Amino acid sequence: MFRYREKDIAKRILERLKELNLEIRIMHVCGTHQDTLVRFGLSDLLCDAGVEIRQGPGCPVCVTTPMEIDEAITLAMKGKTIATFGDMLRVPGENGSLFDAKAEGCDIRTVYSINESIEIAKKIEKDLVFMAIGFETTAPSTASTILNNPPENFSVLTCHRAIPPAMEVLLKMGELKIDGFIDPGHVSTIIGTKPYELISQKFNVPQVIAGFEPLDLLMGVYMIARQIKNGEARVENEYTRVVKEEGNKKALKVMDEVFRQSDLGWRGFSVIPESGFSLKEEFERYDSRKRFEDELKELQQREFKEPEGCKCGEVLRGIIYSDECPLFGGACTPQHPVGPCMVSREGSCNILLRHGR
Repeated sequence: MFRYREKDIAKRILERLKELNLEIRIMHVCGTHQDTLVRFGLSDLLCDAGVEIRQGPGCPVCVTTPMEIDEAITLAMKGKTIATFGDMLRVPGENGSLFDAKAEGCDIRTVYSINESIEIAKKIEKDLVFMAIGFETTAPSTASTILNNPPENFSVLTCHRAIPPAMEVLLKMGELKIDGFIDPGHVSTIIGTKPYELISQKFNVPQVIAGFEPLDLLMGVYMIARQIKNGEARVENEYTRVVKEEGNKKALKVMDEVFRQSDLGWRGFSVIPESGFSLKEEFERYDSRKRFEDELKELQQREFKEPEGCKCGEVLRGIIYSDECPLFGGACTPQHPVGPCMVSREGSCNILLRHGR
């Protein structure tokens, strides 16, 4: 019975959208939102109501650059133990993947949390490098670990990123007209609503923080459309059951203690100012790039390129849909990925192929 009630509510939201009589393009920056949109066929329903949805750089695995992957591979080849999340193993760098390095005998460990990597470091004598990826959602775990005096043989290859600076750059680039943003639910549980407000003020773009159920997304889209119809541009919170205006104060506090904002390159973008999280000077003994500076020096002068034919960069900027890439589903599949958007379960290409739409 509840399922029928959900369908009825969804139908009424879509009817309200049609009544607004708009033709708009909205971007989201969250892999879980993309999964919900494709799995439940919401993209087609919204298109019929005059709303086009594009995915932006909301997959942390996908935006990790070839250079960062090659940093981890280089350290593995030089005898370090590398620990990271499973999706990262198969993402291709310029010279293969961590999975390839593992096949060649390097010590690569798949972990489910940074705490698991700490336990491994305690049991081995050689250096362990944790490749820390993710947005503001996972950065607090890394910061908390650093504050708890990890083992001397432990260090972090920090690849954490902040979402709002990327959203601002997308608007500045102007490659794609974006009428509104659906802000990510997971990230917003940490940072709250305030970091998005300047974007709406500067670019006159409506935003809504949305949850991950189909009705969350439909309601989020309707709230954006209503703002556009009324000539408004502000940040609204549809996900009030989880996201608070002030965010998670404890998580923000540990991040502020450990990290400083730094300029960082993203796959598909150039360097995005103040979008990275680097360890502060007092924690540099846990910074893999500082500790193994000599081993990584050879990478600093190299120019890294995307895999030939791969359009992940354009997908991450919302310029094309995944199935517009000539490699999609043919030369590039989850079993044999050419680009990261086909590797990660939050990647647009993987989601589209997996759900068969």
